[in-house]
Amino acid sequence: MKKIIFAFSFFTLIGLGILQAQEDLAKKGLEIATKAVEADKGFGSVGVSLKMVLKNKNGQISERTLENKIFELDEDGDKSLIVFTSPNDIKGTATLTFTHKVGSDDQWLFLPAIQRTKRISSSNKSGPFVGSEFAYEDLSSAEIEKYTYKFLDQKGNLIFLEQVPVDPKSGYMRQIVTYNAEQSYRVEKIDFYDRKNSLLKTLTYIEYVLYKNKFWRANKLKMVNHQTNKETMLEFSKYDFDIAFAENDFTENALRRASN
Repeated sequence: MKKIIFAFSFFTLIGLGILQAQEDLAKKGLEIATKAVEADKGFGSVGVSLKMVLKNKNGQISERTLENKIFELDEDGDKSLIVFTSPNDIKGTATLTFTHKVGSDDQWLFLPAIQRTKRISSSNKSGPFVGSEFAYEDLSSAEIEKYTYKFLDQKGNLIFLEQVPVDPKSGYMRQIVTYNAEQSYRVEKIDFYDRKNSLLKTLTYIEYVLYKNKFWRANKLKMVNHQTNKETMLEFSKYDFDIAFAENDFTENALRRASN
């Protein structure tokens, strides 16, 4: 009997030790993710022009241009308005995103051909954003509350975290995020795993530029879909951090006006 009690106690201690180690990794992961979000706070409003380059599995390329406005909020997630300016078949198409720290984000899509605003349901957030390799949920701002975290590894100045979406309707099982600890914990790469836990996409941040001595922004974002062999490159230009946007610039009416 004493041997049985000893064995039970021994394995209980091992289990408690493993649980404590997992809690420590989760705590460390949360601390790093928080540092990354905190380092980018305070930009207020920003406007930027983009070129979207789509490459299909055969290597054929098509291009689009768009404008993006972002309004930073402290009490909740940020608001974002995207308007396509070319080519003509997609010109005027616009997307409005209200990111929320807790709960599903609110998103609307305006289609100029039928002059209709469509609300994107939470079950469709994993769908492709206007035919690109970005999903609608990829348009949301980075908010700590949207994930649980786990520290994985550190190699030099690069830190690797696993983050798991809290939203059960997310198209991702998990994400592996690479942070640069020497550059304000900016994100260098994200690997996205689908609901079957297979590698789906990789997003790489390219050609970072520092604005206002604080805010790192990549000139290019490259999203590669490993399952379809398609790619989408976003090329950013003309970042403007001195625009005084207001919340009424990010409404359904503003969505319609922006497409004209």
